[in-house]
Amino acid sequence: MIYLISTAHLRPGTRDACLVHASAIIEASRKEPGCISYDAHASVTDPDRIVLVERWADRAALDAHFQTEHFRAWRAAIAPHVVRREMEVITPAEVTDT
Repeated sequence: MIYLISTAHLRPGTRDACLVHASAIIEASRKEPGCISYDAHASVTDPDRIVLVERWADRAALDAHFQTEHFRAWRAAIAPHVVRREMEVITPAEVTDT
């Protein structure tokens, strides 16, 4: 399993417009093979930042997601509002008590 943490830093005052578009990508992505979870979060400390937290079965599923029409539509819809974007793919580590 892998996680994708995607943070969008937005132009001031555009968060609500971006979140309207988020519902479509969330609904479609959750139906994709390999999608375990897909959620959007609005920052409580920065009104101009949203964070997508996604869990995918593997990198192949995530790469396939990047090729979907709904992903491309999402990126195009919010592009005018995004100042900066950060994406990080992480793998959960096994932590044991010694």
